[in-house]
Amino acid sequence: MCYAVATVRGYDHHEGGEGGERRERERMFLLRDMKRVVRTDAGEMKVVRGSHGWISDMPNIHVGFVTMDPNSLFIPQYLDSDLILFIRRGEARVGSIYKDELIEKRLNCGDVYRIPAGSTFYLVNTADGQQLHVICSIEKSDSIGWGTFQSFFIGGGSNPTSILAGFERSTLSTALNVSESQVSQIMTRQKSGPIISLSNSHSDLHPSRVWTQFLEMKHYERVQCLKRMAQVHEEATEQDEEPIMWSFRKLLGSVFGSQVSGKDEGRSSRPDSYNLFDRKPDFENDYGSSVAVDQSAYSDLRQSGVGLYLVNLTAGSMMAPHLNPTATEYGIVLRGSGRIQIVFPNGTLAMNAKVNEGDVFWIPRYFPFCQIASHSGPFEFFGFTTSARRNRPQFLVGSNSVLQSMKGPALAAAFGVSEERLERIVNAQSESTILPSGSSEDEKVKNERIPAEAIWSFGFLSNK
Repeated sequence: MCYAVATVRGYDHHEGGEGGERRERERMFLLRDMKRVVRTDAGEMKVVRGSHGWISDMPNIHVGFVTMDPNSLFIPQYLDSDLILFIRRGEARVGSIYKDELIEKRLNCGDVYRIPAGSTFYLVNTADGQQLHVICSIEKSDSIGWGTFQSFFIGGGSNPTSILAGFERSTLSTALNVSESQVSQIMTRQKSGPIISLSNSHSDLHPSRVWTQFLEMKHYERVQCLKRMAQVHEEATEQDEEPIMWSFRKLLGSVFGSQVSGKDEGRSSRPDSYNLFDRKPDFENDYGSSVAVDQSAYSDLRQSGVGLYLVNLTAGSMMAPHLNPTATEYGIVLRGSGRIQIVFPNGTLAMNAKVNEGDVFWIPRYFPFCQIASHSGPFEFFGFTTSARRNRPQFLVGSNSVLQSMKGPALAAAFGVSEERLERIVNAQSESTILPSGSSEDEKVKNERIPAEAIWSFGFLSNK
């Protein structure tokens, strides 16, 4: 990404850039650094790296895509990153530890749920015959410097490996009060990967049977099971004589609520979910609607520092040119197609690219931009922002715009026109925020289509 920064800073020396140079500039805002981090017979997880290296004073969000088959389980683990789940399609049950208590929530389409860094959780696809599709923001903590994010699996075997397996067998044997051969049995049986099918696991010899039995336990039994895992981990840490680079006890303490990143102390309310689709739009007119969720609406966002938004545009309509004064924005196209236009600080076009269902883009803080729906149908996109506080976007055009508020002799002089002419132009648009379609020439605008290989598109967003 260093090249991208150099391009922006050096762009003042060019009149506009053409051909390959323009495509290179446009690619800066379409996130292409995708990595498949999990793939099993029961599902997969892909992660798109965020705008790494661009913004030093803002959180760097990565975007994850999880697909799980019916009756499958993402086995218990904790991350070094804050996780916000958005259920795009299907139904799920998520279990997570909060203040020494197992909290289980049923999540439906449109639900949002936050899992703090260091909190053990599991995810089950509960929909009958339907895949589960989840989009998540991954905000890496600054405690550990590994890659995009790091999973720590509580359970596991040869695939994945449990964090308990890192201790000597004699240490675990003492901690568990069982023989070393029994320890070896439970540390080697799981071979199906982090996402496993719970079907056809009736035999006690089947690797996934242990997790099926876990989910069949009563609530308090599951709590005790996870507590025992933590106790074994802590006791093993005490007895392990080899030097350890960082404290497992501290990290496991955070797993069970006593030290969750230092942010959740003093919270009295249990974590809950929030449904975007049930929320009344913050803005709505004949041309579309928009919803922005900040910490005032969903208090769990206060700890993550991440906001959420959902925008629906009718065919041909436009989210008016605006800028975000407090946050960088990451977007995922959920439905339809449209164009994203972004402008450099020097008033030149940074990007004018067509995006389709599944494409991922980002908008730097302060950069003016707009989204325009194609004339073929509605355009829907969802995303995350790097601030949980109210964003208060500044609109540059429309009845609620900066132009409208500042019209007068100073602004007229700045444009070199009379006040009367400026007023006629500014007042011509009576709508605000989401604007109606222009002429059919909108579709004929000179737009260099980004080559298909330059955009990572995630097929699971499609109904096809």
